Amino acid sequence: MPLLATQNETWAVDLLGFGFTQRQKEINYSPTTIKIHLYDFWKTLINRLITLVGASMGAATAIDFTLTYPQVVKSLILINSLGYTNSPPFSKYLFPPFDFLAVEYLRQRHILALNLCSILPNLDAKILLAIQCAMLHQEMPSWNDAMISYVKSGGYSELANRIAQVDKPTLILWGETDDLPPSEDAEKFQQSIVNPQLILLRNFGHTPQTEQPKITSQHILHFLNNGKF
Repeated sequence: MPLLATQNETWAVDLLGFGFTQRQKEINYSPTTIKIHLYDFWKTLINRLITLVGASMGAATAIDFTLTYPQVVKSLILINSLGYTNSPPFSKYLFPPFDFLAVEYLRQRHILALNLCSILPNLDAKILLAIQCAMLHQEMPSWNDAMISYVKSGGYSELANRIAQVDKPTLILWGETDDLPPSEDAEKFQQSIVNPQLILLRNFGHTPQTEQPKITSQHILHFLNNGKF
């Protein structure tokens, strides 16, 4: 983010119920409440056309936000985006204790990955850092409750059918070694979006923005400086 901020006014926003936002139990955390919160943030603090950048689930949020509030977004940048690969639709029908177990499984996967990475020799430190960053927010109060609420909303499981409606100039950055959303998804985004530019990042994984922030920011700045929008 500091690399982008050298040339552009730049805001980083935690999605409602994620990151380090306060989690209130009376809120139903879902794509709908997330984009309403994001719109209110934009309306209060920015209130002009923006280029919206999202990574992973945040990229799915960016797509959903753009389709709901097209008057706000002039261009879109997606980094290893979810949208075609999401939680299974049946997740919205989970009930106790299976909803808790599903969320706990996610947390335990991160813990297992962290433990394995800690003992592997010659492991790239950036991989360990990415896992540690992904786990930080899990220590926040009411994280489990917010995640259960989000999972039971169905998440972005219905977004795939709407991606073809995106008509904003869109930069798609994709780490080729990512196996969370498969690499085939990058081509699906390129084929579906009306005005796309796809850049495949060799030897990058799921989080190019933390693995190689300088290279990632260079691609973003080039898109911003040369785009006609």
